Amino acid sequence: MSEPAYRRMAVDERRQQLLSLAAELFATHAFGQLSMARIAREAGISKALLYHYFPGKQELFVATLAQAAEELRAATEPPLDAPAPEALAHSVAAYLVWIEQHETAYRKLQESAGSVPEVGALIADVRDRTATRILDGLGAGASPPPRVRVAVRSWLWQMDGAILDWLEHRDVTREQLRDFLLGALGGGLAAAGAAELLSGQEPRAA
Repeated sequence: MSEPAYRRMAVDERRQQLLSLAAELFATHAFGQLSMARIAREAGISKALLYHYFPGKQELFVATLAQAAEELRAATEPPLDAPAPEALAHSVAAYLVWIEQHETAYRKLQESAGSVPEVGALIADVRDRTATRILDGLGAGASPPPRVRVAVRSWLWQMDGAILDWLEHRDVTREQLRDFLLGALGGGLAAAGAAELLSGQEPRAA
């Protein structure tokens, strides 16, 4: 009875090894520079075995991004029962730390969004789920006022633009960028007539 369980564990371990290697390769090479044959050589396995785990290069690429997205979600999870301002500050700070540690991969992700449809779809899905998590944390309810929803979702787009500028120029500190981003969200919520959300008060009708 133990042998099938061992084989399943080995399969999972091999898949994880391939995802880790692919993440490194995709972070340091353009998508078009890599082939399944090259990835298999780097992994020390046959191309046929690589295809056994992943149907093609695009599926492998998307799988590495999905894993990174899950790692990022876990890294930015705020403390339980933290007030909204504290939870947001924690998540934004953790997000910026993660990006500093994975700068090349983050840049490649943004560059690929317009050329690989699956990447654009993954980024959109992450933004949707992040927006929902933020709105829930702010106490905006299951059906937030439209202007509040717009404020949060547009802030997530602004965040990527600000981060790319930060990575390019490096003339503000990570802490300064964190404070700017939190202030930008506060400004957006104020423009939506819901500034009280960041203070933990009940939202007004919008």
